[in-house]
Amino acid sequence: MTAKSTYTMKDIARELGVSVATVSRALKDSTRISVEQRERIQTFAREHNFYPNAFAESLRKSRIRPSTLIGVIIPQINHFYFSSILAGIEEQANIRGYSVVVAQSDEQYEREVRICKQFMHLRVCGVIVSQAKDTKHYEHFQELLDKNIPLVFYDRICTGMNTNRVVVDDYMGAFKAVTYLIETGCKRIAFYGAPMQLEISKNRYNGYRDALLKHGMPPDDSLCYTCDNRESAEQLTPEVMERVDRPDAFFAVNDDTAIGILYTVKRMGFRVPEDICICGFTNGERAIACEPMLTTVEQRGYMVGEEAVDILVNQAEGISPMDKIEKKVVRTRLVVRGTTR
Repeated sequence: MTAKSTYTMKDIARELGVSVATVSRALKDSTRISVEQRERIQTFAREHNFYPNAFAESLRKSRIRPSTLIGVIIPQINHFYFSSILAGIEEQANIRGYSVVVAQSDEQYEREVRICKQFMHLRVCGVIVSQAKDTKHYEHFQELLDKNIPLVFYDRICTGMNTNRVVVDDYMGAFKAVTYLIETGCKRIAFYGAPMQLEISKNRYNGYRDALLKHGMPPDDSLCYTCDNRESAEQLTPEVMERVDRPDAFFAVNDDTAIGILYTVKRMGFRVPEDICICGFTNGERAIACEPMLTTVEQRGYMVGEEAVDILVNQAEGISPMDKIEKKVVRTRLVVRGTTR
């Protein structure tokens, strides 16, 4: 038999000269067949990268209920936005009769690949994922799809693949935030963003840029920085504020970065919002734990999680076909507090 990318139990049975029932029992570690036979079949399955979840499609068409375990990959579990998405995922999964297994990639591509392999071994019915910052290759995600495992991206989507996704309206959130800064008197607005290979960073930058253009303010590239965490903001901001043409406002890609800016400019003796206005993006708990409280764009992560589960479960149960791509956009809203005028 020639090599193929996706084996079925029927293929394995034919190759090894046994029945499909024997293959099924071996993969379940049944004691109804010998240890030698089990090891022979399991070894063949591993060598040919076969996992029982490749049968998800046929299971959906039968009376046998497929796996009810959803795999979730989170870049950083201590990030408020990701934890709020996880809360939405777990609640909606429970409502739909599913359980959740969560793994943290810690922004590492290699770890993300290992997690996908582990999820396949666990026979999850689908995977919900926000990709790591340094992920540039997507074979591990394609492998899930090749095995008929539903895949839903949230927040950081994989632009190299046409897949299910749930995102917030990053562009409009940024556009409205920067528009508010302009309309309240800000003239030079700096942008602190994530690396531009991430779609969310591109969208938030474009919203920032288009708001400036709409109000007749040519964008100044020297005011745009790659800076997406508090530590980096505290290191970078003194240099930015020492410019002769320093900014009078900052729009940051997330709340942690905005709080880093806030802490630094106050330490330097600037008044907020009288001298400097600051706007973040998340609306997490830290936004109301600083002084003054942070103006920010609310992302509604809980709703993102709920939508992701519904897309995945509908495909896992055959309600929606696997080849139908769902793309959901959750609206944002600007929450005005004390760091803006």
